Amino acid sequence: MKELSKVYNPKEVEDKIYNLWLRSGFFNPDKLPKTYNLKPKTYCIVIPPPNVTGELHMGHALNATIQDILIRWKRMAGFKTLWLPGTDHAGIATQNVVEKELKKEGLTRFELGREKFLERVWQWKEKYGNIILEQLKKMGSSCDWSRTRFTMDQDYVKAVETAFLHYYKKGWIYRGKKVINWCPRCQTSLSDLEIEYKEERGNLWYIKYLLKGGTGEGQGRDSPSITVATTRPETMLGDMAVAVNPKDKRYKNLVGKKVILPLVNREIPIIADRLVDPKFGTGVVKITPAHDLTDYEISLKHNLPMIQVISEQAKIVEKKVHVPISYRGLSILEAREKMVKDLEKLGFLEKVEDYSLSLSKCYRCDTTLEILPSEQWFLRMKELAKKAKKGRVLFIPRRWEKIYFDWLKNIKDWCISRQIWWGHKIPIEGSEDVLDTWFSSALWPFATLGWPKKTKDLKRFYPTDVLSTDRGIINLWVARMIFSGMEFMKKIPFKDVYIHATVLTREGKRMSKSLGTGVDPINLIEKYGADATRFGITWQIMGGQDIRFVEDNIVMGRKFCNKIWNASRFVLLQIKNTKSAKIPSLHSSGIFAKKKNLTPADKRILSTLDKTIKSVNKGLENFRFGKAAQTLYNFFWHDFCDRYIEATKKRKNEKTKKILLYTLLTSLKLLHPFIPFITEEIYQKLPIKSKKRCLMVEKWPK
Repeated sequence: MKELSKVYNPKEVEDKIYNLWLRSGFFNPDKLPKTYNLKPKTYCIVIPPPNVTGELHMGHALNATIQDILIRWKRMAGFKTLWLPGTDHAGIATQNVVEKELKKEGLTRFELGREKFLERVWQWKEKYGNIILEQLKKMGSSCDWSRTRFTMDQDYVKAVETAFLHYYKKGWIYRGKKVINWCPRCQTSLSDLEIEYKEERGNLWYIKYLLKGGTGEGQGRDSPSITVATTRPETMLGDMAVAVNPKDKRYKNLVGKKVILPLVNREIPIIADRLVDPKFGTGVVKITPAHDLTDYEISLKHNLPMIQVISEQAKIVEKKVHVPISYRGLSILEAREKMVKDLEKLGFLEKVEDYSLSLSKCYRCDTTLEILPSEQWFLRMKELAKKAKKGRVLFIPRRWEKIYFDWLKNIKDWCISRQIWWGHKIPIEGSEDVLDTWFSSALWPFATLGWPKKTKDLKRFYPTDVLSTDRGIINLWVARMIFSGMEFMKKIPFKDVYIHATVLTREGKRMSKSLGTGVDPINLIEKYGADATRFGITWQIMGGQDIRFVEDNIVMGRKFCNKIWNASRFVLLQIKNTKSAKIPSLHSSGIFAKKKNLTPADKRILSTLDKTIKSVNKGLENFRFGKAAQTLYNFFWHDFCDRYIEATKKRKNEKTKKILLYTLLTSLKLLHPFIPFITEEIYQKLPIKSKKRCLMVEKWPK
């Protein structure tokens, strides 16, 4: 019998055990033992593909642990499990990374040219793009690496083209000019879901617009006027109206009249619209259809024209006759400063107040976005939203389904084109745009299984069983996968959507590498081991509440691993000279309880073990990972070690040895999905008959 070393050292075990698993081939559902073919049940999870630019952070570590727990549990329960890995090309993010590399060389992508730039991106991807997958292996992830996919591999490109042309032929994809979100840094459009909002201090300027026909018209502060409040005076050159709420009695008599737009002396109407907030400023707002999404919506209802005054470079346009020469070519801030001074000089500036702004930022480069009119490709969403509503999946926790249905209820056509170079090129002759990254990601659950071909994997594993993901991409990704699955496969892409917790700092703040508040899981693995890291993370998963990360829980995980190791050493020493250590295959209550000579301690541990099995199964079935982990911890540490092992030290009969070994083996099985490395290492040393090649394919306790 092989003995366990006196001290558990994860560094000596984890790589060795992972290589054992790889050699076994059991990550691949087609290479599982023959017993899995007797009842061919399948269970599939497609990994939320991390960006090729990514490195493992605590959110990845949490989600990878959750998915691996589910996969290992179901694999041991007799399912042909497939955990399909892969990465996303991450259009804007990857392009930005490579552009930063070029900047170090004194180059821009425009100087390099599109073809050579894309060569550089592919070179970068080949060198760095799989780092995060290697890090997932360090976590113990039991993915089928032979099926690894990339959202721009050849077969996936075919799937994206097929989907686009399908929509195009149905008339659901069209090209049109609309007001969109524009990133001046990335030089591309962005969807509403790709925006991050940040609170910043700003100002609210109160500007007088002279009423047309008033006495002294054009003479400044003494003329009849209406005061408009705005946070963006620089866009007033494109004003096409001023608006009030129709229920605002203060301005009822002014609706239908006209005002003179300051600085350009152009007449614009006073209109009434319910979207105007009468509590904002004076209750009178300027309507600039080209540079505000709400204003654009109002302009469509009131048939207002549109004048663009801000360029794609975030400057005042230079070649528009309606823009005074003195402002042309100025940056946004320069134009704002000059216009405010001019308004004050002319007597149109009434007052300025401090104001808290919620600025829209590019989710990849943090640049303040502009709202601009632009020719783009759009996907009609009305019919797809109906499909998504019918494709009912179970959200866990249930509260997250409200976000999903609210978005579908108020959905707008999806701007799917991007003005970048890295990505899926729109398959229409003459178009230089690429598709929004989320368009290709929306096909992930079935394109990774071979669609549009009718593959064996697609037939066996679609729809998948569970999607575990972050709440921040419910609408960006989850909803789009659901309507894509319903459209192309006529089935929902997954049965359950588990929205996992967000890992925060100890103080409850967002973890951020750039802010120095992030925690590197690889450093934790190096310090404590993968099992301790996994168990410490899982311990804190409680009912969908966000996790305030504390390293103490990882330390606790390491101590627990040491406890398991020491207890296993004790059991192995006790049975060292036993001739036959055959483990009964039935439940403890069925094989031991009816036998004579069981002590009260024997009966108690077997009964408690049965209850633990039921509790752990219930926890996993209900996605209560933290509760299941804590149940196992309490059973093994307190019931098995503190009580039963201590009680057995006074007696050494064969039955006691069998109960010790049976309880240890069953505990290892239950613990394996949570802490796979140490449990596998101990299992390999157990002197039992009919032992499987790996613990990962042992029979799950029921």
